[in-house]
Amino acid sequence: MNAPIHGTGEKLLRAADLARTREHKYAQRKRVNKVALALSLAAMAFGIFWLVWILWETVRLGIGGLTIATLTQMTPPPNEVGGIANAIYGSFLMVTLATFVGTPIGIMAGIYLAEYDPKGWLGSLTRFVNDILLSAPSIVIGLFVYAVIVARYKTFSGWAGVIALALIVIPVVIRTTENMLMLVPSGLREAGYALGAPKWKVIMSITLRAARAGVVTGVLLAVARISGETAPLLFTALNNQFWTSSLGEPMASLPVTIFKFAMSPYQNWQQLAWAGVFLITLAVLGLNILARVLTRNKV
Repeated sequence: MNAPIHGTGEKLLRAADLARTREHKYAQRKRVNKVALALSLAAMAFGIFWLVWILWETVRLGIGGLTIATLTQMTPPPNEVGGIANAIYGSFLMVTLATFVGTPIGIMAGIYLAEYDPKGWLGSLTRFVNDILLSAPSIVIGLFVYAVIVARYKTFSGWAGVIALALIVIPVVIRTTENMLMLVPSGLREAGYALGAPKWKVIMSITLRAARAGVVTGVLLAVARISGETAPLLFTALNNQFWTSSLGEPMASLPVTIFKFAMSPYQNWQQLAWAGVFLITLAVLGLNILARVLTRNKV
């Protein structure tokens, strides 16, 4: 009679010890979770603090420099009234052309890597080179275009700036296009093949359409990156104080004008620099909002 009772007591004791151990581990996990959550919130607050501060200063100082003359007149001499219309036009023209040049190349290369050669040696080599271009400092690309085009033709030009910016656009679009296409379920491709559609038709009508939101986002990321690039344009397009529509000669741009005016001791130039920063920030924000609106119900 005592043996079964004694065995039952030991089982109850072991069960109680096991329950206490589980409660202790659960409490320990809760403490670790609270610490991790607190650190994550602190890191998020730290990043948001600096972001809000930067945006606040940009808006506060940028709006103060925005006038009708800022958007309609050319860059002025020191301590005179003027604007940055020529720089706005130059940036818009070079960024637009670079996007139109780089986007088709990047999308087609991304399609090839994701659909035609995902594991081949050529695809691996292309990814390796693309990763190098993606992580290369923009000043290196500017120096390359300077050595290949500017030094050879002995003149700075808007076309050289377009090529430098396009070389920055291409690797970003390649990476995002490939990644977005790889996320498309293989069942969609197989359904297209089952209906007798050729490979190019499946890519254009099914996979690329399914990934269009991500591809558009990648293009906008590339545009946002080149919109603020200064170093490549310093070595290629340089700058121009006057209005010019010819891409065969030096051309003004917002990043270079901001760099030049922000480093100057003249108050009117500094105000124009802040106005340029505000316009670039507003343009990038507008592009992202537009992309969200256009692709909101089409994913």
